[in-house]
Amino acid sequence: MGKAKKKFKVLKISLLVLAIIIAASAIFLAVYAYRNMHYNEITLKKTFRAGYEEKQVTLDDGTVLNYAEGPDNGPALLLIHGQSMQWEDYSTVLPGLAEYYHVYAIDCHGHGESSHNASKYKGVAMGQDFVWFIENVMGEPCVISGHSSGGILAAWIAANAPEDVLGIVLEDPPFFSVEPEEMQNTFVWRENFETLHNFKNQTDKDDYVVYYMENSYLWGMFGDLREFVAASTRKYRAQHPGEPLKLWYIPYKWIHGTLYLDDFDLDFSETFYTGSWFEGFDQEETLSKINCLSVYIKAATQYGKDGVLYAANSDEDAKKVHSLIKGNEMITIKSGHDIHFEHPDEFIQIMVDFLKKIK
Repeated sequence: MGKAKKKFKVLKISLLVLAIIIAASAIFLAVYAYRNMHYNEITLKKTFRAGYEEKQVTLDDGTVLNYAEGPDNGPALLLIHGQSMQWEDYSTVLPGLAEYYHVYAIDCHGHGESSHNASKYKGVAMGQDFVWFIENVMGEPCVISGHSSGGILAAWIAANAPEDVLGIVLEDPPFFSVEPEEMQNTFVWRENFETLHNFKNQTDKDDYVVYYMENSYLWGMFGDLREFVAASTRKYRAQHPGEPLKLWYIPYKWIHGTLYLDDFDLDFSETFYTGSWFEGFDQEETLSKINCLSVYIKAATQYGKDGVLYAANSDEDAKKVHSLIKGNEMITIKSGHDIHFEHPDEFIQIMVDFLKKIK
């Protein structure tokens, strides 16, 4: 009888432990799924609680620039997002930056709620409009931080309107790996520009998010999993037309790049495929004209097994960028391309340290 009681007690304990493990796993899974389905809403709520307001301004030619403005807690800071993003992409860092800067985060032309006017989809035209924005909306010289192609725009403004710029932070701009002839063996060409160009030249699919998940270079590396994810995407978009793709079982960082595609003019991307975005824009000349304080943040270079460049540019091109900008500080960080999104604390610290140099 004693042995039976002992065995029963051990069984009870084992079942209790198992029940606890199952309950903990269920809670973890529920939290994981919730974050994947609501991650952008969580950070946006924090952004608006920090005092940001979304606004619009109309230029004399009718161009509308949409932006978010934070409280006046320091020098003016203009944030220029990367391609296919919008100002909300900065929401993970906006509350933290608001403690030190008077932040303006802008929607680029063809993105978000700014004008979708293809005649403005050129680097020089966008740069000129942003100079107008600095002078007429911000009203004072500012720090500019631009991500990816936004970093190229930040460099153009610093080179061509130095009186409006206190300093620039270039977040992984793809200098010298961004015009068509430079991009042929890069991840961004195969994953984005080529995929999008092919979408625009077919008629079977009318939802680019679905087409992208079915034809993505990245998801093609996952074998049979791609079809499973593509099927989930088709189902989700059919049930939630026009809503950002959210798949509870996929880490949100993996599909963050699709978040704002419904408010992105695909013709904007086509100008990079053809090279027309760079009409009148010389990369080397632009960098060599910059005289303000500058920090160049470079995501560590990686190559795929097929030799494709997975980074914004190569180490050699990064050194060229660094050498062309007078007095430039270069910081290399182990990260994907969207550094401020993947490593918000590190990005905020870089911006705080940069502010100390300016002061």
